[in-house]
Amino acid sequence: MLAFTDPDTADDELHLAEQLLTGLDLRATSFTLRIAALVRDAGTLRGLEAARALRAEIREAGITAAEAALELALAFHHAVQGDHDKVRAVIARLRDLARTGDYAYYADIAHFMADLPLTASLANWLGGPDEVRARWHQLVQTRRTRLHT
Repeated sequence: MLAFTDPDTADDELHLAEQLLTGLDLRATSFTLRIAALVRDAGTLRGLEAARALRAEIREAGITAAEAALELALAFHHAVQGDHDKVRAVIARLRDLARTGDYAYYADIAHFMADLPLTASLANWLGGPDEVRARWHQLVQTRRTRLHT
């Protein structure tokens, strides 16, 4: 969550985590760390090439949770950039990943981040979908502001 709200602090935490993970074989944790770095850099050009390679590694490893998290990170990036077509492509991939019922709410979150209409949801949001939408979209707005200052 820190990568969404405070990229500078997240940067320090990511460096520490990288040091702690050096030499360990914790593939899923390593993927999570790399995804957090993409979230930290969302809205910039830094890391997009790495995202493609990471997607391939995650698929090869067969870790669906990491793949869903990566797609959510990409949705955030594209929402920050205001690229709704790319967010919709991510939503399609998220829906495909959610065929088993897991991670279905990630597609909702991607809609919320990009402020796209959501016609149907499988999630039951505490506080209601409007409140959740506002929070996720605010993260995008805050990042945009941060990048333009």
